[in-house]
Amino acid sequence: MDEELQMITVEIVAYAGDARSKYMEALEAASRGEYGKVESLIQEGNDLITQAHNTQTAMLQKEAAGEKLDMSFLMVHAQDHLMTVMLLRDLVKSLVNLYKK
Repeated sequence: MDEELQMITVEIVAYAGDARSKYMEALEAASRGEYGKVESLIQEGNDLITQAHNTQTAMLQKEAAGEKLDMSFLMVHAQDHLMTVMLLRDLVKSLVNLYKK
């Protein structure tokens, strides 16, 4: 894996990891009834997911342009991490709605 591709995958992991933290903070805030804080934290998480997705898109564009990308454990981990955090986002939103009831 070349250095540029390695940095792209690390960026995806970092953005997704930060988003995960925001979503978990949002869930904790919801458990305390701090719903204004919840919305802010979810938006921060969403912004981080957008950054991760933009980074992922750059990688996909390279492959679509014909550049051969070596598959690595780091790349698989990055994709798995991003998908898991996107699922967490959806679950947190549902749990927040339950807390509000």
